[in-house]
Amino acid sequence: METLTKNHISKDIFLEKRHRTEAICRSLKSEDTSVQPADFVSPPKWHLAHTTWFFEQFVLGEHKENYIVFDKDFAYYFNSYYNNVGDRVIRANRGLMTRPTFDQVLKYRAYVNNNMAQFLEEELSQSIYDIVEIGLQHEQQHQELLIYDIKYIFGHQPSFPKLDFEIKLRPENAKQEFVKIDEGLYKIGHQDDCFCWDNELGEHKVYLYDFEISNRLVTNEEYIEFIEDGGYNDFNLWHADGWDYCQKHQLSKPLYWHKSNNKWMHYTLQGFKEVIGLEPVNHITFYEAFAFAQWKGMRLPTEFEWEVASKELNYGQLWEWTNSAYLPYPNYKKAEGAIGEYNGKFMINTMVMRGASAATPKDHCRPTYRNFFTPETRWQFSGIRLVK
Repeated sequence: METLTKNHISKDIFLEKRHRTEAICRSLKSEDTSVQPADFVSPPKWHLAHTTWFFEQFVLGEHKENYIVFDKDFAYYFNSYYNNVGDRVIRANRGLMTRPTFDQVLKYRAYVNNNMAQFLEEELSQSIYDIVEIGLQHEQQHQELLIYDIKYIFGHQPSFPKLDFEIKLRPENAKQEFVKIDEGLYKIGHQDDCFCWDNELGEHKVYLYDFEISNRLVTNEEYIEFIEDGGYNDFNLWHADGWDYCQKHQLSKPLYWHKSNNKWMHYTLQGFKEVIGLEPVNHITFYEAFAFAQWKGMRLPTEFEWEVASKELNYGQLWEWTNSAYLPYPNYKKAEGAIGEYNGKFMINTMVMRGASAATPKDHCRPTYRNFFTPETRWQFSGIRLVK
């Protein structure tokens, strides 16, 4: 398989990465693709169209001579949050759009793919290749979000539908040990000669005190102990904001968990199954991760501790909550125009997650990757790693 380089992206690379998005949706029926059961979930049809709009808006429309837009209204329908390029349907209303139909969206993808394939056969400037690469990286992010959203859609239906491929977690079989990291000054930030997002840049040094970090994630059986010991009922374990959220939304277990015939069951994308004790606990809010750590007499790592320790860790099963707010690094520079809206505008009221998940595209799994979510979210593939 070819990989992205800094100076050329072939049409084969482009089409290969684009077709994976459609492959994720292969087992969906057209009725599945317009559903939006919560405002943080986007319909699969919207993902398919939005990732297509990106290339039409920022590559073809700007740089391909005599390009004819597929449908002038699609920029309004499928823009996400780029204020620099015009108005858009608000996020909570994406599920109200039964039109354009799923078939029309697939035709839109084919139209833009064909135009992009032709365009990539030309000799292009490095700046254009850079935008195409950002578009492909953006699409891969949406591929993971698609899996989250499909699981939320399927997991809230009584029939618990199955996807036609597996997102499988492996048991955390290793005996729990704590890796000691010595006090000292450490470099943080992206330093390799490969793609990264702007929020990974601004290489800088941080001083860390001695800490010890778990060699494995918290398991389901450990989390069940927390539940059975009354962890959800002890306000002393929770942030005030987390306790209020927990009470308001009656949190008492991870997302997709159900108690049936005195057994813990959960929805997976392969159906409704019994919870496996040694698998890592999944679909946890930051609030729950913090409370569990308090219950264990430990804490969550900071994102800097996690990055320094990452070379000693076997990560990539689940995104791991850190105790770090999502903020810019020293010397962070936001890009000009619409592309600059991609990360910087979200650097408030969110927490950093590190690592990757079983649904993450492989080239998005690197130690400096800074994922970020608001503390109440748990539909993403999220887990817990402890520090003492």
